[in-house]
Amino acid sequence: MSYDRCASASSVGERFALVLKDHPHRRFNPLRQEWVLVSPHRNDRPWQGHVDPPPSDAELTFDPACYLCPGNERARGIRNPLYASTFAFDNDFPALMPTTPAFASANDLLVTRSERGVCRVVCFSPRHDLTLARMELSALRAVVERWIEEYQRLAAIPWVQYAIVFENRGPMMGASNPHPHGQIWATETVPNEPAREQEAFTRHQSQHGECLLCSYAALETRLVERIVCGNDAFLAIVPFWAVWPFETLLISRRHIGSLHELQDAERAALADVLRRLFTRYDNLFEAPFPYSMGFHQRPIGQQSEGDWHLHVHVYPPLMRSATIRKWIVGFELLGSPQRDLTPELAASRLQGASERHYRLRAKEEAAR
Repeated sequence: MSYDRCASASSVGERFALVLKDHPHRRFNPLRQEWVLVSPHRNDRPWQGHVDPPPSDAELTFDPACYLCPGNERARGIRNPLYASTFAFDNDFPALMPTTPAFASANDLLVTRSERGVCRVVCFSPRHDLTLARMELSALRAVVERWIEEYQRLAAIPWVQYAIVFENRGPMMGASNPHPHGQIWATETVPNEPAREQEAFTRHQSQHGECLLCSYAALETRLVERIVCGNDAFLAIVPFWAVWPFETLLISRRHIGSLHELQDAERAALADVLRRLFTRYDNLFEAPFPYSMGFHQRPIGQQSEGDWHLHVHVYPPLMRSATIRKWIVGFELLGSPQRDLTPELAASRLQGASERHYRLRAKEEAAR
C-alpha cells in the first residue's frame, strides 16, 4: 500500500478514496448480495483483443427491407400499420407463449417447471434512423406512456407475476434490427434478478427500517462524485458496485414501486433523464453507444407497498473506445464479477460528456 500518499490526505474520506483509486479491492452490491472485484491498476494494460469497425452514421429514415418500419411486411404476411408515433405488437417469434401447458418434473435432481409468458415488441418511432438519444423529448415521452400502457395491460392478465420493460441497443448487445425498439416480457414467475433484489429490499427494510434505494440515493446525493445527471424526479448514478464499464443506475427520487405510479411530471422527467443519459453515452465515444437497459419494478400483485423501489439498470459493454469489445469471461465467469475501470472514473467521463448530441454539433459546424 502507498501509505505515505494516503497519510498525506487531510481526511479519512480522502484516504479511503485514494486507496480505492490505486489498489485492488472488493465492493459489495447490496441489490444482488454479492461482491465485485475492482482492479484499477489494470487500466494501463495493452489491448490486442477484438476490435470492431466504427459504426456508420448513414441516415436512413425509412428502410423498405425493415420489418419494423411503418407499412412493411413482417413474418407470416402481417403488415405493420402506417404508425406515426409508437407501435406495439406480439413478438412474431416469442421466447415465451401464453398457451404453454402446465407441467413439472418429479425428479429432485432434474427439476423443471413450465413457464407461460407474453412477449411484446414496442417500436419507439416510425423513423428508422433514430435512437432514444436523438428523439424529440415529446416523442420520448410518448414512449414512456406506451411502456406504462403495455405494462398495465400485461399486469391485468391473472397469471402474470412480472413484466420487464427493456431495450437492447446495437448488434453487439443482440439487437436484431437497428430500428428503434424495445421489448416487454411478461412471465408467470418472478425472474432471478428482480427476485434477488426483492430479498435485498426486504432484508434492508427489516434491518434498518428504511428503503435500500432511498438510502442509497440520499448517500450518493451527498457524495455527488458518481452522479452523472438528474432532475427533480430521477437520478442517474454510476453505482459504487458497478460491474459493466459504464454501467448506470436510474433511481426514482420518490419512493414508488412501478412505472404506472409515476405522476405526470415524473413521466416527463423520466423521458428527460433517459435522453440526457443516452446522449452522454453517444457523445462519450462519438458513436451510437450499445447497451442493455431494463426497468425493475414491484412484482405484480405483491401486497407490500414499501418493499420495492422503481429503478432502471443500464449495462453498456464498451471499455475504452467505440470499437473495443469486452465480454464477461474467465474469472468474471468462473469466480466473481470483476472490473478495471472504477465507477468513479466512469462517472467522471460521463459527467464530462455533453448533453447536446455530437451529430447535431457536427451538422451545425458543417452549416457554418
